[in-house]
Amino acid sequence: MKLLRRYLSLFRSDVAAAYTRDIHKWVVVAPLLGVATGLLITALVEIILRWAWPPLLRFDLAHPSAIVPSLTLGFVAAGLLMQYLTPDPDEHSTEEIIRAYHEHGGAVAMRPFVPKLLAAVATVGAGGSAALEGPSIYGGGAIGSWLWTRLRRLGLDARDRRIMLVSGAAAGMSAVFRAPLTGIIFALEMPYKDDLAHEALMPSLIASVVSYATMAAFLGSQPLFDFAATSGYTRRDLLWSALLGAGCGLVVMAFVLVFRRVRGWVVRAPYPHWMKMAAGGALTGLCGLAYVLIFRNDLVPIGPNYEAVTAVLRATHGSAALLGFGALKLLATLCSLGAGGVSAMFVPLFLTGGAFGTAFGQSVVHSAVPELYAAVGMAAFIAGGYKAPLTAVVFVAEATGGHAFIIPALIGAAVAYGVSGEASASGDQRLHEAVRVAGLAALTVADVMHADVAVAPADATLVEFAHGVARRRPHAVYPVVEDGRVTGAIAVAALNAVPPAEWGARRVRDVMVRAVGRVEPECDAQEALRLLLAGDGLRALVVVSADGGLRGVLTPADLLHALNLIAPAGGAPGVTP
Repeated sequence: MKLLRRYLSLFRSDVAAAYTRDIHKWVVVAPLLGVATGLLITALVEIILRWAWPPLLRFDLAHPSAIVPSLTLGFVAAGLLMQYLTPDPDEHSTEEIIRAYHEHGGAVAMRPFVPKLLAAVATVGAGGSAALEGPSIYGGGAIGSWLWTRLRRLGLDARDRRIMLVSGAAAGMSAVFRAPLTGIIFALEMPYKDDLAHEALMPSLIASVVSYATMAAFLGSQPLFDFAATSGYTRRDLLWSALLGAGCGLVVMAFVLVFRRVRGWVVRAPYPHWMKMAAGGALTGLCGLAYVLIFRNDLVPIGPNYEAVTAVLRATHGSAALLGFGALKLLATLCSLGAGGVSAMFVPLFLTGGAFGTAFGQSVVHSAVPELYAAVGMAAFIAGGYKAPLTAVVFVAEATGGHAFIIPALIGAAVAYGVSGEASASGDQRLHEAVRVAGLAALTVADVMHADVAVAPADATLVEFAHGVARRRPHAVYPVVEDGRVTGAIAVAALNAVPPAEWGARRVRDVMVRAVGRVEPECDAQEALRLLLAGDGLRALVVVSADGGLRGVLTPADLLHALNLIAPAGGAPGVTP
């Protein structure tokens, strides 16, 4: 009996060691996230791909003159929803999820959740050059962030909210493309240009599989696109694949750079959002109308375009038609998403790469299997445009069934990734995190923040700020308050960028930083450090309570001071890559 108790004690110790990271909580949380996301994506697919887009496409092809007005009306509806029912009409889709991951600890505002999804339905269902990956990633990520607030009693901590955000995004991507492995890898690659969100691997795996199974229960499990590789490849094909990858990398780099410039100009343009969207819808419609009138075939470079994938992969069109389709697809995407359309460009890049790749295989290589080059082109455009080379190859294999072309696609994707440099369709993707200071893990923001902080009124002149607030209460950074709420922050150093002669005419709101990071007092200090390192602008965080009340400010100096207090008791704080 004594021996039995001894072995039971050892067994309990081994079990406790096996669960030191508390990973068993994901066995409960991740399936709930997967089911919820799978149901949402099933509804979006039914609404857009069965009820909205197919009948509209048939009508537009029968009546080409209706393309421009129908797109304009759809985009106006999306613009009105975003302008009047969301706090920021320019924040949505994949970009919002990536920004929430890097800057807001995984928090996504749920009040505009439904209006944003409706705007996505209007954008894609009316024929915008985009597909369902944008609302799917946003929907899954937002559900993950929201579920974190409801399931914290299961042992979830502050850092788990980012994990649930990524896992929800993975579940959304998995369901919409019926490709669970693609969903997992894309969600892990999405936040960074050169790294992975490793901590989200296991919950993303569970949520993606469950989300895929949930959707398959309603819509079936067959591959999304009807294509299967029928033959292998030769060493000559590998060389051509590298050349095609280089060409695609250059094209997608140029497109992404132009897109970021156009998007920035549109955001800054002093016009109502719905008017910008109306212009974008009309220009997108003109792209579709031009292709229909010139080539007169079943391809059209607008809408979600799932029906065009099979035609591109099977090489049923000539090279001129494919090149025209690819070029106008890029232009239509620039007009749709550059104007503020609510979605993402994963499928547009995928389709454009396939069209260019097929044309390359037909006209340059004169290959008997042009679908091989379609697969390479698809992978190359995704890898170059989204900085997601693993996703590119897995998606081509999983969503199209083209497993025989994985190696050529991998070569093309790797070359395109290298040639395209740091250019990314996402302006919020970051390079990998620099350091993690282990000594901060035991502290919260409330333990290290500067609580006794003065605020700067947004309407105060710089003279009033410099000689009033900043002189009486000297700090490095001040929260800016307008109408009783924090709207940004201003650093004393910002005064150096304004000539003193202009201080009387310039106001605090003119020079403050609006996109300042925010954290709650309960957030752990190590996560706060990550947010400070991730920010591109002001090195400070505003600390707010759950109801939005100002609690303090956190700067790198506060964290360094905390580390100095930790070091004598526990030795030098550990720094790990």
